[in-house]
Amino acid sequence: MKLATLKDGTRDGRLIVVKRDNSAYALATNVALTLQAALDDWDAKEPQLRALAQQLEAGAVQSRPLDVKALHAPLPRAYEWVDGSAYINHVVLVRKARNAEPPATLRTDPLVYQGGSGDFLAPTQDIPLRDEAWGLDFESEVVVVLGDTPMGTKAEDADKHIKLVMIANDVSLRNLIPEELAKGFGFFQSKPATAFGPFALTPDELGAAWHDGRVHLRMRSTLNGQLVGDADAGPEMHFSFRDLIQHLTRTRAFTAGTILGSGTVSNADRTRGISCLAERRMIETIDEGQAKTPFMKPGDTIEIEMLDGEGHSLFGRIAQTVVKAP
Repeated sequence: MKLATLKDGTRDGRLIVVKRDNSAYALATNVALTLQAALDDWDAKEPQLRALAQQLEAGAVQSRPLDVKALHAPLPRAYEWVDGSAYINHVVLVRKARNAEPPATLRTDPLVYQGGSGDFLAPTQDIPLRDEAWGLDFESEVVVVLGDTPMGTKAEDADKHIKLVMIANDVSLRNLIPEELAKGFGFFQSKPATAFGPFALTPDELGAAWHDGRVHLRMRSTLNGQLVGDADAGPEMHFSFRDLIQHLTRTRAFTAGTILGSGTVSNADRTRGISCLAERRMIETIDEGQAKTPFMKPGDTIEIEMLDGEGHSLFGRIAQTVVKAP
């Protein structure tokens, strides 16, 4: 099942069900007005939404052509947005870029931070940048949406709490990060609004690509029309979403509508390219003594998507342009 949120002039939009080929949608407001409302009562609403999705595929319900520009992020705002850093290769490279050693618990204890969740960007919404000196970077990620998840959830029980899967561009301002982290209190100004792909999928929609708490597909990142990354999101995700959920719930519960990110998808094989500019800059530093690739500036574009084995865009495409903000 594939869900999305249609803009309607309100903060939270209207819930829709989308055809598998992304061509059309049906309003789902008779089931739940918003995606958050559906998540709040998922056990009751999910079967009704599935029935509507089946009717849509069969042409048995009124549908309308889909325009991705008319969509919000699937959850235009969320109760919580928690992002991990589950790809060891990314952690090592980016820490080197900051002249910082990886933590001693790199392979045993996940890294997570809590980002802003009240102001997400739509999949085709511009990325505002006030100052190029801040070092704007994209970060291509896989994310999941949780249902109510109790404190003390174990990894082996985590799958039942994962309701939806999405993709994200976790925008970073790289040059603001070192000073923020030096204060010992974490990210804040260096993490502006995150963008999400247009469609949220139930895990079963991914078929065999969804297993062991990971999405085993390639994450494609296209910068200014050039494919710069085709990273495999599965095998090198050191901490699975199951592991991340166990880590998150060690001391508290999470409510339905919490979004949990994988961190930047990253592969040790350089031929797979990059899912953020910081990695390319670090590789240049290692190989050539200094970083040469600039961070993003107004006019630059980034596109992020995941394709299935037949080349279909599963989550739709994040397609954003950087613009000068006042």
